[in-house]
Amino acid sequence: MTVEERLEHIENLLVVLVERQQVREWYSVEEFARIVGRAEFTCREWCRHGRIKAEKKDSGRGAYTSWVIPHAELLRFQKEGLLPAKVA
Repeated sequence: MTVEERLEHIENLLVVLVERQQVREWYSVEEFARIVGRAEFTCREWCRHGRIKAEKKDSGRGAYTSWVIPHAELLRFQKEGLLPAKVA
C-alpha cells in the first residue's frame, strides 16, 4: 500500500468519524437506524407503532411524508430503550 493510498484511507475514516459526531436536530429513519445498529424497516415500524417518539415530515417527494426522530428521542432511546407497546 502506497503512502497516498494510506492517506486517502485515513481521510475517509476521518470523514466517517466527523459524521458520527455531528449532532442534528432531526434524524431520518435511515440515520437513526445506522446510529443504533438496527435495520431501517425495524426503526420505521417502531415509529409507526409509537415505540419511539417520531413525527411525519414532508420528505420532498411530493405528497409522501417520512418519519423523523428528534435528537432528544435518540438520547432517550440510547438510555432507556423502546417505549412500552400500546395495548389495543
